[in-house]
Amino acid sequence: MDPLTVAAASGMQSRMQSLDLLANNLANAATSGFKSDREFYGLFSSEDASGQAPGSGLPVIERQWTDFSQGTLQPTGSPLDVALAGPGFLTVNGPKGVLYTRNGSLQLSSSGDLITSDGYTVRSVGGGPIRASFGKPIDISTDGTVSQGGSAIGQLELVDFKSTDSLKKLSGASFENSDPKNQPVAATNVEVQQGKLESSNVAVPEAAMRLVGMMRQFEMLQKAVTMGVEMNSKAIQEVARVGS
Repeated sequence: MDPLTVAAASGMQSRMQSLDLLANNLANAATSGFKSDREFYGLFSSEDASGQAPGSGLPVIERQWTDFSQGTLQPTGSPLDVALAGPGFLTVNGPKGVLYTRNGSLQLSSSGDLITSDGYTVRSVGGGPIRASFGKPIDISTDGTVSQGGSAIGQLELVDFKSTDSLKKLSGASFENSDPKNQPVAATNVEVQQGKLESSNVAVPEAAMRLVGMMRQFEMLQKAVTMGVEMNSKAIQEVARVGS
């Protein structure tokens, strides 16, 4: 395959990956606690390329990374909504183990357990559920203590990580820890604010502009591939004509 087609095809692949990330960011722009994904680019060069200048090559996505910066805390007035001001995560029991999230849109299950909007049971310190009675006001203090009728019924288990690199996004605003060596620790310098939700940290105008730009780049690279194929086809025809 000629260098033009290789370069254009590689560029198309990286832009398709970028389009997927941007589309997912925009789709979750209204998801509470959602953290946007970004790309980390490296350079690709052909193995048989000789005499390349240092640092030359094609930009390709080596990996994606998640921006864990805090979103805006928006008042909702709902006593079961909580937002975290500062670093840390709520811990919940997912289908296959403990998950971590900053989506504090909570509710009561039919059995009275505090659960997330995804149906995951919110963990109290120690790992147990937080069970409340229906029809009675619920108060949640800044340290995560949940009280009802003046008595504490649990405390939100708030944790943080030395490094967030091992947190793998599952769906929406939920993460799992993929590194057993990077164990969570009790979160410090974090405040629970009742009656608020953290908005996503997706910068919608920027993401929309990047999406349009990526689509245009993809179209240009697609045309370059078509041109490369046509040039190769004409070259083969000319060689056949000369040889005949």
